[in-house]
Amino acid sequence: MTTHLFISPRAQPLPRWQHAFPDATLAARPGARRADVVWWMPPQFDASALDALIADLPAGTPLVVLSSEPSQADAMQALAAGARAYCHAYATPAMLQQVAVVVLNGGLWLGPELMSTVMGVASKQLLADVDPAAATRLDALTPRERAVAIEVAHGATNKEVARRLDITERTVKAHLSAVFEKLGVRDRLQLVLELKQPPASVDRAA
Repeated sequence: MTTHLFISPRAQPLPRWQHAFPDATLAARPGARRADVVWWMPPQFDASALDALIADLPAGTPLVVLSSEPSQADAMQALAAGARAYCHAYATPAMLQQVAVVVLNGGLWLGPELMSTVMGVASKQLLADVDPAAATRLDALTPRERAVAIEVAHGATNKEVARRLDITERTVKAHLSAVFEKLGVRDRLQLVLELKQPPASVDRAA
C-alpha cells in the first residue's frame, strides 16, 4: 500500500486530503517518518526550508509542494530545488490522486492553471542558463528529433511544431517519444530542465 505523509503546521488535515488518501499521516516535520510520497504545505513558501526538507528525505522520495495561493515563481523554485510537483492545496481528491500517480512514476506535475504559463517561463528562464553540455546531449538525436526537441523546449505545442517543421502532428509525437527515450526524460517540462540551453536556431534538416 502506498503511504502518504503530509507535512504542515495544521492541527488537522484538510478533508480533501483525507478523502484522497484515507490512511495518510499528518506531521509538523518529517522526523523519522518514511512515506512513498511526501506532501508539504508551509504557511508560506520558503526556498531554504524546502532545501532543508528535501535534504532530510530519503533519496528518491517524491515531494509535492502544496500552496493555497500558487504562483509561477514559487513553482519554478520548487521544481528547481527538487520537488516533483507543485499544486493547489485545495485541489480535488481526484486531482491529488493524479498527482500521486505522476510523481510515483517519476514524472513532474504542475496544476493545469500553471502548466502553460510555467512552460513559457521555463523556456525563457531555464533556457537562458548557459549549459555547454546541452549540445552534447542533443548530439544523441537525429536532426529531425533535435528540431522537434528544441521547438518543444521553447514551449511550442505539437500542432505548432508540426506547422513550423512542415510535418504531421503524428510525426511530431513519434519524434518526441524518441527524444524522451534518448534523453531519459518523461515529459515536456523535464525536457526543458534537461536541455536548459538549446541552440537559438533550429536545424530543420530531414
